[in-house]
Amino acid sequence: MLTSLAYIFLIGILVGSIFNKFRLPRLLGMILTGIIIGPYVFNILDGSILAISTDLRKLALIIILTRAGLALDFGDLKKVGRAAILMCFLPACFEILAMVMIAPKLLGISTLDAAIMGAVVAAVSPAVIVPRMLNLIEKKCGTDKSIPQLIMAGASVDDVFVIVLFTSFIGLAQGQKMSAMSFAQIPVSIIIGILAGIVLGGCLVLFFKRININDTMKVIILLSVSFLLVALEDKLKGIVPISGLIAIMSIGVALQKRDSKLAKSISIKFSELWIGAEVVLFVLVGATVDINYAISAGSAAVILIFIVLIFRMIGVYCCLIKSDLSIKERIFCMIAYTPKATVQAAIGAIPLSMGLPCGKIVLTVAVLSILVTAPLGAFFIDITYKKLLQ
Repeated sequence: MLTSLAYIFLIGILVGSIFNKFRLPRLLGMILTGIIIGPYVFNILDGSILAISTDLRKLALIIILTRAGLALDFGDLKKVGRAAILMCFLPACFEILAMVMIAPKLLGISTLDAAIMGAVVAAVSPAVIVPRMLNLIEKKCGTDKSIPQLIMAGASVDDVFVIVLFTSFIGLAQGQKMSAMSFAQIPVSIIIGILAGIVLGGCLVLFFKRININDTMKVIILLSVSFLLVALEDKLKGIVPISGLIAIMSIGVALQKRDSKLAKSISIKFSELWIGAEVVLFVLVGATVDINYAISAGSAAVILIFIVLIFRMIGVYCCLIKSDLSIKERIFCMIAYTPKATVQAAIGAIPLSMGLPCGKIVLTVAVLSILVTAPLGAFFIDITYKKLLQ
């Protein structure tokens, strides 16, 4: 395992740096590193590290969502208002609807299989989006209209919404009935997650004020609480719906609201942690990519991804119709809401592992969506923000 970790860091950083010199997103180099050293090409990664890759990817996601929460001020989101709520679910609905309409004709699958595929593909990637939005906040690009905050918050809730839909569609494929209760879990899990995060964040602020410890210890405590929240979500599944990831982000928001100086010092530490977590996340995402699956899907799957992506961008535009954003700013939001990576890597293989007939094609399209949208989305965010944002 130690040798594999060395390969992940050294080769991932090297290839990422080479891509960065050519003005290409570093994450593209890291994903390609994962593909090359992963089990489907040279297979030099130890099986033990692949066995825990899901947990390592989740660890990286926890780090980036906590960092996002520490930088997110919900007061800023009030400026955007209605659009902030719509961005949490409307673009994903547009994308899933497009998949249900088009995938059966292009790929010859059933409507239910297309819905499962749509739920896998529809989630945006906080791991791609959040670091770039934090960078915009630091540079004060688009912050006068809270554009980076809008995209960060929407992307986080969007993932929760899509994962609940995915679970419901999988249940249907296994012969279960879809009930109104399963859809009611979406807002309930989000609300409980927010409340839990706010309460825990407030408690942590009081604890850190009374107990004199350094910032590194505070980060360790905060990470430990985040791990427990994710574990709690799994334990309470089917009993009490709670979104652990939303709770984690809400802790950061609560810390920022209660003590901005404390939040800033902790955020700096999390920024340093993200340097390593980013490499692990995207190299391991690349390692999940079966290049043979990707090639076998052919051009039809790639065309499908671009079509549903257009529908997603239309959904984003509809969210912003009554906002005070200019046309350029709306175009930027449409571009920034396209990258996929984390959720697709996490759930793309589930239908296949459950033995569903659509498993192979769902995984293929999930993999291709990562390969197409993660680098393109990151690249266009990086090259357009100066032209499109104030």
